[in-house]
Amino acid sequence: MSEAPNDGKVLSVTIDAGTFKRIPIRTRVVMPGDDLDSFISEYARGVVRDGDTLFVTEKIVAITQGRSFTLDEITPRPLARFLSKYVTKTSYGIGLGMPETMEMALRECGTPRILFAAAVSAVTKLFGRRGDFYRIAGDKARAIDGPTSGTIPPYNKAVVLGPTEPDAVAARLKALLGGGAEVAVVDINDIGGNILGSTLDKPGEQQLVRILADNPLGQGHQSTPLGIIRRD
Repeated sequence: MSEAPNDGKVLSVTIDAGTFKRIPIRTRVVMPGDDLDSFISEYARGVVRDGDTLFVTEKIVAITQGRSFTLDEITPRPLARFLSKYVTKTSYGIGLGMPETMEMALRECGTPRILFAAAVSAVTKLFGRRGDFYRIAGDKARAIDGPTSGTIPPYNKAVVLGPTEPDAVAARLKALLGGGAEVAVVDINDIGGNILGSTLDKPGEQQLVRILADNPLGQGHQSTPLGIIRRD
């Protein structure tokens, strides 16, 4: 397997704990109905070593769990259309800034929680504070992916929710790979990231976020939904 980084990215990063390679694994596009275990076996089993950490993007886990919905399957309610107008649009992703993604957030998190998050965010933004909406709405809202110009088809016309039971998924994949490598299900973008589930302890998860801080898998058409962390 080539250890070349994705375009515009660097292979290794140095943090307080040492220097680590972030090796992208190029794959085919994951489709609804695919079996995650078979997919991981096909692309990762032969390249992951004991002591590595395999990181898996949350999107492919969710897709294999049937949590991807085409835009024409989603009918946003008026509240979703209203709230989505006030979401800050960024270059790294649409977030909840379109009616369809906001509708799915209302379904996933519940209307009271989203309304409370929106109300608090509206107040704290007046004082220059950002991020309260997602802190209150939680990981389910933060993990919702909408289509962007860089999204690989067919997901350029779909909304993908966060995965269910990511800790259990990580534990199952660790066993599948023989138990010698750790596994993390990650939600990483160009401005930060979260570990949704893993076989690591909390300090290990915090270290992993630092290792992946520059989003080594990229944000667009790279087709690298898996990666390996390996001490350099």
